[in-house]
Amino acid sequence: MPASYFGIVLGLAGLGSAWRAASRAWQLPGVVAEWIYAFAGVVWALLVILYMLKAVLAPTKLVEEAAHPVQCCFIGLAGVATMLIAGGLVPHFRLSAEIVFAVGFAFTLIFAVWRTGGLWQGERDHAATTAVLYLPTVAGSFVSAIVVSALGYPDWGQLAFGAGIFSWLAVESVLLHRLLTGPTKAAPLRPTLGIQLAPAPVGAVAYIAIGGGVPDIFVHALIGYGILQLLVMARLSHWIAQAGAVPGLWAFSFGATAIATAPARLIALGDHGAIAVLGPLLFVMANVVIVCLTVMTLFLLLSGKMFSSPRK
Repeated sequence: MPASYFGIVLGLAGLGSAWRAASRAWQLPGVVAEWIYAFAGVVWALLVILYMLKAVLAPTKLVEEAAHPVQCCFIGLAGVATMLIAGGLVPHFRLSAEIVFAVGFAFTLIFAVWRTGGLWQGERDHAATTAVLYLPTVAGSFVSAIVVSALGYPDWGQLAFGAGIFSWLAVESVLLHRLLTGPTKAAPLRPTLGIQLAPAPVGAVAYIAIGGGVPDIFVHALIGYGILQLLVMARLSHWIAQAGAVPGLWAFSFGATAIATAPARLIALGDHGAIAVLGPLLFVMANVVIVCLTVMTLFLLLSGKMFSSPRK
């Protein structure tokens, strides 16, 4: 049970968020969003149990994962996934949402500080520089901003948004330098590039959440940059697909759902023009991506390939 599997929860919860936004933007059935969130909650609970069993029954595997230059950053997804589940609970169980968020936020913050402190000490193989570096600080901060704002504390969300956006800009320069000047990525690492899609649209959702949802040029710019990333990913799809059908492809899911959520939220608030044209297309795309990833995962489970061996 690698920590990267928590990325499945990010994709499912992200789709639930997209459907909530779509129900307000286009009057789609709101119950669909709640069922998706419920499914995400079940998957989250199962993965938490599996990871806790791993910690108890195979602690050396957990230590090895924490020391791995790439896999270590995925551990932060446990906290991010927990906060997203709290976001799903907000309209129904406020107290439970606050408790779950507090646990997820504490884990995310502690891990982000610990992992970032380790990275700043250097001695890192340049080949291990991948988009997973976004996860501890960028993903954690943006999701914190989204959920804490939903809980009614947008001022705290603004602090988290600041931490996320400046971390994103700093890490992005490092990653682009690696992509442009370093050797080509090995096939098993290529799905991690899907994380590259997430910061701009997730940041857009966070910006909408902390700012009260007023459409402006900055949120449009974030969505525009996300669309550019999406087109580049489409250009690289054949190259990335050489990794095969692997759970790591869920790395694309959170960005794909966020790039549908942000326009839908803006449309619900009266935005029009380009966003109104692109919104439905991006929403359909997000649903197709999650359906395809879910079918792939069920195939891997039924064929015994989901937990067959530890990833290198």
